[in-house]
Amino acid sequence: MTTKIAIIGECMIELSIKPDSTTRSFGGDTLNTSVYLSRLLRDKDFSIHYVTGLGTDPFSQEMLDSWQNEHISTDLVQRMSDKMPGLYSIVTDEQGERSFYYWRNDAAAKFWLKTAETDKIVQQIVQCDYVYLSGISIAILDAESILKLLDVLKAVKTNGGKVIFDNNFRPRLWSSLDLARSVYADILSYTDIAFLTLDDEDLLWGKLPYEQVIERTKGFGVTEIVIKRGSDSCIIESVDGRFDVPANKIAKEQIVDTTSAGDSFSAGYLGARLTGKNPSQSAEQGHIVAGTVIQYRGAIIPLAATPKLIN
Repeated sequence: MTTKIAIIGECMIELSIKPDSTTRSFGGDTLNTSVYLSRLLRDKDFSIHYVTGLGTDPFSQEMLDSWQNEHISTDLVQRMSDKMPGLYSIVTDEQGERSFYYWRNDAAAKFWLKTAETDKIVQQIVQCDYVYLSGISIAILDAESILKLLDVLKAVKTNGGKVIFDNNFRPRLWSSLDLARSVYADILSYTDIAFLTLDDEDLLWGKLPYEQVIERTKGFGVTEIVIKRGSDSCIIESVDGRFDVPANKIAKEQIVDTTSAGDSFSAGYLGARLTGKNPSQSAEQGHIVAGTVIQYRGAIIPLAATPKLIN
């Protein structure tokens, strides 16, 4: 029987502007995870379903086509004739420094819980075996939609599904720290596996040793916690114990672009975990995928370069 995974989020149009050129592509944290997870599980009995809102414009169609080419199911994507995807620009100066600018206030992805199709989409999500979302998936929603999303997660749990959450905290998307902390606490109370980038945890809650971060997260009821620390080892807390898994050492001159390193790590970890590997083996898989991704430019590397699942 096929294991069904719903991944909730937003994909945006990306403009990369350099002194001598401009290129256009697409980007989004959970979309990156979806692509790598789909590639890792391609010959397994899993289906990946992306949940978002798009417009009826050519850019939205390009996104849909590219996701379908990656074997990502788009049956849970809503098309809105009066909306378009958000846009962000990366401006790189002559010294190589990057600045980010966003246009997403009216992006279609913000409204997927507010349409005539919402109930039908939700009924399918709550029957999934796994639901994956990130802090950005939540932060773009208004208060009413956040409450609906919490109801969705509750129903997933009631139906025996599991919730996977990546903290991806972006302060500019929240009106206050207090609100963000309250919503994160609610989300974590439904979460089975939490991916926590330590720097983001420090921004949200205040800087603490990772041991205290783990204890705080366990207090919300999370049973599997993966602490991501960039090029340092990741720390895993689970029912099997606590593990410290070193990252792969990549020579500085081989590191081209760290975009989506964390997103691809999560995909690698889940790809292994959902196919029966233990937490330590799954972290090794995460490091292998992320370590490969950062040696290529852009969030999505060529298919042929994507590592396979470890045996």
